[in-house]
Amino acid sequence: MEDLIDINELRSLFEFTLKVKFGKTIESSRKEERYNALATAIMAMISDKWHSTTEKFEKKRKAYYFSAEFLVGRALGNNILNLGIEEKVKKLLEDMDIELNELEELEEDAALGNGGLGRLAACFMESAATMNIPLDGYGVRYSEGLFKQSFVDGFQHEDGDSWIKHGYPWSIRMESDAQVIHFKNQTVLAVPYDMPVIGYKNGVINTLRLWQSEAIGGFDFAKFNNFEYDESVREQSRAEDITRVLYPNDIQRAGKVLRLKQQYFFVSASLKDIIKKYKNNFPEDIEFKNFSKYHAIQLNDTHPVIGIPELMRLLLDHEHMKWEDSWKIVNEVFSFTNHTILQEAMEVWTIDIMDEISPRIVEVIREIDRKFIASLKDKNYWQDKIDGLRIIRGNNIHMASLALTAANKVNGVAELHTNILKTDTLKQWNELYPEKFINMTNGVTPRRWMAYSNPKLTELISELLGTDEWITNLDMLKNLEKYKDDEEVLKKINDIKYENKVELAKYIKEAEGITIDPNTIFDVQVKRLHEYKRQLLNALHIVDLYFRLKENPDLDIMPRTFIFGAKAAPGYFRAKAIIKYINEIGRVINLDDRVNKKIKVVFVQNFRVSYGEKIYPAADVSEQISTAGKEASGTGNMKFMMNATPTLGTYDGANVEIVKEAGFENNFIFGARVEELAEIANSYNPIEFYANDYDIKRAVDSLISGEFNDNGSYMFLNIYNSLVQRDFPERLDQYYILKDFEAYKKAQEEIDKEYRDRMGWAKKCFMNLVNSGKFSSDRTIRQYAEDIWKV
Repeated sequence: MEDLIDINELRSLFEFTLKVKFGKTIESSRKEERYNALATAIMAMISDKWHSTTEKFEKKRKAYYFSAEFLVGRALGNNILNLGIEEKVKKLLEDMDIELNELEELEEDAALGNGGLGRLAACFMESAATMNIPLDGYGVRYSEGLFKQSFVDGFQHEDGDSWIKHGYPWSIRMESDAQVIHFKNQTVLAVPYDMPVIGYKNGVINTLRLWQSEAIGGFDFAKFNNFEYDESVREQSRAEDITRVLYPNDIQRAGKVLRLKQQYFFVSASLKDIIKKYKNNFPEDIEFKNFSKYHAIQLNDTHPVIGIPELMRLLLDHEHMKWEDSWKIVNEVFSFTNHTILQEAMEVWTIDIMDEISPRIVEVIREIDRKFIASLKDKNYWQDKIDGLRIIRGNNIHMASLALTAANKVNGVAELHTNILKTDTLKQWNELYPEKFINMTNGVTPRRWMAYSNPKLTELISELLGTDEWITNLDMLKNLEKYKDDEEVLKKINDIKYENKVELAKYIKEAEGITIDPNTIFDVQVKRLHEYKRQLLNALHIVDLYFRLKENPDLDIMPRTFIFGAKAAPGYFRAKAIIKYINEIGRVINLDDRVNKKIKVVFVQNFRVSYGEKIYPAADVSEQISTAGKEASGTGNMKFMMNATPTLGTYDGANVEIVKEAGFENNFIFGARVEELAEIANSYNPIEFYANDYDIKRAVDSLISGEFNDNGSYMFLNIYNSLVQRDFPERLDQYYILKDFEAYKKAQEEIDKEYRDRMGWAKKCFMNLVNSGKFSSDRTIRQYAEDIWKV
């Protein structure tokens, strides 16, 4: 990579960019201008290598990752790391009296995702480039992201996340590749913005192409001149709305239409782009006989599944192919990743909403469904079994069924998750297509989540191994196991963790205005807010601890700081109620001098990738406490593990594989398992736990006792009713919080006891670290490449 980035040339280009873009010198420029100029200079210097990677893979079999989310985080630091120029850039900037860290902190996180789904997609893209695998991503360039979260009186408040309002130097507008997208009542322009995905020190740069929706006509001057000011920009605004916000609120029909329109927009543009490139590269193949030989498309969850009928439409109507030939291509090209067993997350659209997007797509789906039903009848399937499998049921189109019908491979994302899909959630499909189902346990990239986020730990690992090759071969960490009883090494593990905690405490003080003590246990739960992830279980345990400390201020516990980070979907009332409850618990505890030396609660605002980069290396306890069988995999658990943090978790998702690798003795597994919950599903009565356990009743009653204030919103009453109110219209405590409460409490007490043995705790941390190799996304992406994409 030395020939790619010449540091002297970078300085010249940096100074030149400041001059032509901002009219400034190094001395007169502002920090924001310096950041922009440095990023622009790096983009210019990698352009040739980026182009050569594109050319290298142009006429070879290639994979494409279709995803509604790519949570890439900040680009500057990670790109410099992967280019292998981190120290040189630091030195270059120091010579100009500029700190790299200050420039990094100026960069907005790219607001292109929400949680694990988007972060996984970003990890896969980076790993593919590092592994020299031809993989390009296709997604949406959301101008306002999911939302920027803040707390007002403890309530979640949402604002637009305007990450591109000052421009974004890490992407290139490729207007010549724009595509026209036709909806039933609207036509818009899809304009691509390309972002480089830089492999680690190997010169490979793949592409993430994100589509932005724009009006074809734009501003209507005649209407403006006629004093119709709002109408003059109406078409422009309606077009831009399509890519304005990730996951528009869909509790009303208009939101549902916009969300589906967004999905169709990006898959249609992407498929048109792929077809255009194929026709340019292989003009002789007018019948598309070799199309599937060169293309593998991975559908990341159900959001891009509308691409299946869209490719059929393009092949039938634009390329004038026969149905059978088109369907064969669709079968050979598409594979599908299922990320959930929750029925509400498997998208279902009514026919009238799909028709509002594209009547022709409805026709294609109807024909796919008709032919699928005919094939089932040929297999002598009974009607009731057919009804449970078909794509169109009543007035609803089931997108998961569409994917399962068409895809050549269907994968779960953890061993337990895939097992549940095959034996329960998608059992009938597995019986029909057993050859399609395959497991691909998730992973995360060690470049961002170790080498970049935790440089002190990275330095220690390289020192112990005598090489930094482990950064692209995480299995090498296993060679460190010989140090598991080495007190000097274990002390260094504790020292590094403490230094990271000091840095996080400083950042939280700056960002949240709350002082926390790095000498306390940092007990961390950071993930999307959903009831099945059970932030409420964590909260109720804190309330129980609070009451016990009030009763006995001398209670012998290790001082602990509980750190939360989560966003709730804007329309998800109970999730937002849980956020308010946790914030209220924190407010009361943090102000109570009787207890706040022993426990504190922090709910960080706007949790995102760059916040995670500070939190994961500093955690003492990784909370992974979802209801058993509900978490497909999780990836936060892997990031914590790589950063030498034991898991406090249920036997769920990838936790199962984490404890298999690192040992039950080095983690804290509690609670009911999938099999037990299946047995009691129809008989479970949380009121029995509530009535017979004083601690549970006292904690649950805090929701209605006035101990904590929901400002008259009735949010806490809603939570209370969902747990124990007999007349509540939903099934009570459907995520088994009260059942698992006592087991969770005992696991927390075990942590309190084990943490006091500092060398023993360091060994648990170390054993998690050295056994985390399996959870590198490099391993996952190689499996995709070999077993699904064949690239």
